[in-house]
Amino acid sequence: MKQVVSVDNFVSILKQIASSDKDFVALHEPCFQGNEWAYVKECLDTGWVSSVGKYVDRFEEMLQEFTGVKRAVAVVNGTAALHICLKVAGVEPEDEVLIPTLTFIATANAVVYSGAIPHFVDVSDRTLGIDSHKLEDYLREISEVRGRNCYNRITGRRIKAVIPMHTFGHPSDLDGIVSVCERFQLELIEDAAESLGSYYKGRHTGNWGRVSALSFNGNKIITTGGGGAILTNDEALGQLAKHLTTTAKKPHKWEYEHDQIGYNYRMPNINAALGCAQLEQLPTLLKKKRKLAHLYREAFSKLDGLSFFWEQPNTSSNFWLNAVLLERDYVDLRDTILEKTNAEGIMTRPAWKLLHTLQIFKEYPSMKNDTAKEIEKKLINIPSSAGLIS
Repeated sequence: MKQVVSVDNFVSILKQIASSDKDFVALHEPCFQGNEWAYVKECLDTGWVSSVGKYVDRFEEMLQEFTGVKRAVAVVNGTAALHICLKVAGVEPEDEVLIPTLTFIATANAVVYSGAIPHFVDVSDRTLGIDSHKLEDYLREISEVRGRNCYNRITGRRIKAVIPMHTFGHPSDLDGIVSVCERFQLELIEDAAESLGSYYKGRHTGNWGRVSALSFNGNKIITTGGGGAILTNDEALGQLAKHLTTTAKKPHKWEYEHDQIGYNYRMPNINAALGCAQLEQLPTLLKKKRKLAHLYREAFSKLDGLSFFWEQPNTSSNFWLNAVLLERDYVDLRDTILEKTNAEGIMTRPAWKLLHTLQIFKEYPSMKNDTAKEIEKKLINIPSSAGLIS
């Protein structure tokens, strides 16, 4: 017989599954059990620690092989990756870019770095990513297509691109979003920062967008300390991305000739060395995280009043961050659960504050975002490190 969810039985489940010999169980921490020491030491011993070195090239090749894309360009962080994605996709100042309101702030920041306008849209409670059906209805209402461009009839600005974010590693509805992009002449840029190791219909995320961005921050499924990558199946765009992130310097043995405004965004060799060792372990990490997700799913299925968020049919999530959703009658427990678990040394957190509600973004265009508002009230992230499982 099921129990009704309470603060105590919620905490009890976390203590059973997310047990650790540490005083504090982090939400997600890195797992170093391979060649990290050896590869990083080689960089130190040889002096190849900056943005040139064999590990940068090797890391990019490993990413290409793992994700199936034609080009990967390693950069300093996921925000820089997304910034360059916007640049090479043709987003210009004052263009509007459609992004989910339920995402980390880096998605919006990269749009603003480009001089463009973030335009916040609602998400689906099935995927936690952009709701393609709501987006299509919304664009029919507020936009018009003229030739090969889409314009916002209210603001008069061009709507240039859509950036779906694969929330907590769960792929967005890519078929639906691709269809919207085709219908409204929009560029698709995937924010795959959280979804390395996630698949949509058997194909790795990052393969649907014209360009896509990954993150290797310390809390991601693999880490390079700080780091990110640009993925693309367009060879010319991949070459342009590499050029722009290398200060747009034309190759020459000694001359400093730059042909565009570029960015000092290339990933250092010492970070790439760490990334190579991490990528070698990624298949094992994915298996452990899936096992952990199954344990959570089984344990929380014994409680009424909540649900464990699971992957959709035809997708495979990396379960980067596991999430529990309280039912409407139990949302008042959220803050007490957050306070109790963190006081007990088990880190939990709510979803990000919806971006359209932040003071810095309140003047930007936005849908009503009703589903995102409901999710924000009831979602709790729980410890998800691969190291929690044997």
